[in-house]
Amino acid sequence: MALTKGRLINSAFERASLMVNSRYFGAETFAFLKELAENNNRQWFQQNKKRYEAHVEDPAIRFITDFEALLREISRQFRADPRPIGGSLFRIYRDVRFSKDKSPYKTNVGIQFRHNLGKDVHAPGYYLHLEPRNVFAAVGIWHPDSATLGKIREAIIEDPSGWKRAVNGKRFRSRFILSGSSLRRAPKGYDPLHPLIGDLKRKDFIGIATLSQNAVGKPEFPLDFGQICKAGASFVKVLCKAIGLPF
Repeated sequence: MALTKGRLINSAFERASLMVNSRYFGAETFAFLKELAENNNRQWFQQNKKRYEAHVEDPAIRFITDFEALLREISRQFRADPRPIGGSLFRIYRDVRFSKDKSPYKTNVGIQFRHNLGKDVHAPGYYLHLEPRNVFAAVGIWHPDSATLGKIREAIIEDPSGWKRAVNGKRFRSRFILSGSSLRRAPKGYDPLHPLIGDLKRKDFIGIATLSQNAVGKPEFPLDFGQICKAGASFVKVLCKAIGLPF
């Protein structure tokens, strides 16, 4: 806690607002990703690995570290893990074992602040995506397994008002649009005339907030990202409740 102008400052968001003084993802970050997309091979990457570390990996780890206190203000059930391997930052290396595209590297930066009880990218969480001309924040659950998907659909049916409050609330709608994959027809066993059939068809339950490259380069970006995550917290909370996870 701190004291300023006679007032006690005990919010992580307030404290961070007094401390922002450095940039995170600048023009160098996106220049590297653009060149990587044009030279997606091991030789080029090894020759430019120091650029990757300086302009992608290091600022991402610094961002994750600085965001931890803000994330805890939203919920203590999610983690900001700054480890370069196995942490919140996705690996730059692609898994090409089952892909026709054998390009060895991802050409975007992915950062996920997932639920403490989540084991992988399919867990509920908050996400940041950095890619030239494609920068966004996301909240929710991406590609849940069939059991998790069934629990969410049943929760929508059991509490349609709660679901509608979560996705139609002014704060959520001011930041996010619902996105992701959906079935063409009603899932088996569900009424195709159900008033929320559009949501019951979803295979992803994610909200997307489009950002600019300039926005993520500002020193105060952790604060801005935190406000975006707070706007999506009620949506994440409903999803956590549906699948039996604490929020």
